[in-house]
Formats: sequence, C-alpha cells, structure tokens
Amino acid sequence: MKVLLIHNEYGKYCGEEAVVDRMERMLSANGHIVRKYTRSSAEIPKMLLGKVRAFFAALYNPLSNWHLIRILDSFQPDVVNIHNLYPFISPSALFIIKKRKIPIVMTVHNFRLICPTGLFMRNGFPCEACLQGGEWNCIKYNCEHTLFKSVGYALRNWFARITEAYTHCVDRFACITEFQRQKLIAAGFDEAKIEVIPNFLDHIEEPSRTKGAYVAYSGRLSFEKGVDLIIEVARRHPEISFVLAGEVRKERTPDGLWKTYDPQLPNVKLTGYIQGDDLKLFYQKASFMVMASRWYEGFPTSILDAASYAKPTIGPNQSGFCEIIDYSPNSEFDFFDENQLAFISVSSGMLFRTLDVDDLEQKIVWLCHNPQIAEQMGENAFRKLQFNYSVRPVYRQWETLLYRLTSLTEEDHERIFRHTIRVR
Repeated sequence: MKVLLIHNEYGKYCGEEAVVDRMERMLSANGHIVRKYTRSSAEIPKMLLGKVRAFFAALYNPLSNWHLIRILDSFQPDVVNIHNLYPFISPSALFIIKKRKIPIVMTVHNFRLICPTGLFMRNGFPCEACLQGGEWNCIKYNCEHTLFKSVGYALRNWFARITEAYTHCVDRFACITEFQRQKLIAAGFDEAKIEVIPNFLDHIEEPSRTKGAYVAYSGRLSFEKGVDLIIEVARRHPEISFVLAGEVRKERTPDGLWKTYDPQLPNVKLTGYIQGDDLKLFYQKASFMVMASRWYEGFPTSILDAASYAKPTIGPNQSGFCEIIDYSPNSEFDFFDENQLAFISVSSGMLFRTLDVDDLEQKIVWLCHNPQIAEQMGENAFRKLQFNYSVRPVYRQWETLLYRLTSLTEEDHERIFRHTIRVR
C-alpha cells in the first residue's frame, strides 16, 4: 500500500515530529511504501514578510497545492495520512486529495480542529470557550498574546469550519485518547468517523532495573505544565531530590509577571534540554516521574519514555492522564500474592487532584517512602507499554483502519508486500 504522510513541521523538533517519524518507520517496516510531504514553520523567519505570508498561506497556499498535485500525480498514494497543515500547507490541500477520491485519515495530535491555539488553554488553565464554533474568542481574549497571531489563528479555524474542509474531506480522524475523541464529538464531529489510536514507542528494550535517586520531571519548564507546583513540593521537602529536564522559558504568568522557573533550591537540579545518553541516564536514575499539568495535555510521550525504563508517573486526574496511567484510588495495594506473601499493586502510577499541591505532595512523599511499590508500579507501567503502546498493537489498529479505508483485503496487502520486497 502506498501511504503519503503530510505534515507542516514546527520550528523545533517536537513530539508530533517524533510521531510522524515513527509512523514512517512502522509503515515501511510492514511493507508499505511511504512518502512524506512536509513544510516547516522554521521557514517563516527566513522569508521576506514571513509572518504575513504564513497568515495568508494558512487559508490557501497555491504553491504548496502545486507541490502536492505533483506528488499525487507521481506517487499515486492509496491513502493520505494528515498530521498538521498549518501554516504553509493549509486545509485547501484536503479538497485536492478529496477530488481524486483518495481516502484521508487525520492523526489528531491536539485540539486545533476546535481550538485556534490547539491547546484548549488560556492563561495556563483549561478553556473550552471555542468548543462549538467560538473561534473568535481567540481574538476576544488574545490567546496568542499578540493580536496579529490571535486574529490569524481565529480566522483560519473559522475558514476551515465554514468551508467544511475537515468534516467533508477527512474520512477518519485518529485521536490519540478517548478524552480527545469525546471533545471532537461534543464539537459536532461525526462520531462514526472518529477512532482512538494512541501514540507509541517503536524501540522498547528490557530495561535494567536501577534504584531511583530522585523525583524526575521531563518537559518544558512553564506555568501550564504546573512546574511551580512541583517546585513548591520540593521547597516543602528538602530531604527529597528533584531533577527537572527541559527548556527553561521566560513567560508571563496570569498575574502579569514575567517569570522563569529557577527555584535556587539545593534539592532541585535543572538539566536543561537533554537527549541521547544523557536522557537515558536521567530516566534510569529516577525513582519515578511527576507531571502536574494545569491544562489538557494530548498524549505526553514522556510517560511512555519513563515506562520504557520501568518508572511510573504521578499525573493530574484529568484528560488523557486518566487513560494512560492506571491508578486504583481506594488502595495502592490491589491483591495479595500468595507466592510473594505480599500485597501487590496493579497500578502503573498515581493520579492527584488537579492543581491541588497538597495532594500532589502527599502522593510524592508516599511513593518516596514506599520504593518497593514504586518499583512494582514501574513494572506495571512497562507491561502496559508493551501491551498497549508498543509498535505491534498500535500497528494492528492502523492496519485495520487502512484496510477499511482502501477496501484492500489482507490478500491484496500480502501481494503488494511481496511485490515491494522484489522491487527492493
């Protein structure tokens, strides 16, 4: 099967780019012929009047459409997988693909289909004002903190909605969580067109079991991520070590003050952005992960990264966290193992009451004082990763969806696969 992946990359490599790369590897490894059509927001500062051109390109971009037509003519895909279209590809590409009767499946990474910023967030807190066609709220509240961007974001969502670019052209929406699926349904999208296919890791090895030395956090250090809540717990407990990995950003908080999250506490270490062996060592030495997000995260792959090292995560009791993290709120001990003569937890982490720093503190301290339970939760997280979020089960879901969209049988796919091997 020929699959065309379409993605407008962001200025910096991020989770969506990683998912697109994993999709390409997964499909190719299973015999599909894959090609990518990409643009990048990193082009904006290099262009003359780059921001103005991006503003109009988000509505209609004849140059990108011309490139897309050439790719469709030469590659002739069986199915197209859309990821992000803004700002340089634009929803007008959907009509070109639809006209050729090529099935379209869109991977829904965030809430951009129903929220101009894509985050369902205002001033660091959840906001659903745009849920049912209220994209002009983006201008009313200046959600992008610059009127030019807020107008541009609202206009492109309004234009896509009134032209029915997504609702008319896209055959299937692949949401990454059930929470996200329910939001699309609430916004008026056809329930029959929406499926849940989660993010995944494509390289999972048996982890080396190491004793943890600190509480870990991975992600950008910003207000909406609840980093200040984590730091407050660290301030209350100087006996517990915390290591925070990620880019430190200077930002304006809801009280109007500019702030950077550098607590200057002896028990808190900031590593900055790390990758490769440094990131591997960061997870190996952690006791467990903690995330304290104020807003609706999509599907934080850092939870999966931690699970790949058999480390559990404490997260807020909201949105997709409740699906990714298994937690029994009544008791951390779920059954008695007669072989080990001990009560064993089947949770893969813990959930705390969103924004409740006292509850977050209680969960962190309890897990620090019960390292054996933390290790058991880590084992559970690793098993859940293997069963639900590894490449094999996720590919089965994608394979089934692609067959349905293209009306190809498994015999057709096997024939295409054998032909592909011969060509290679």
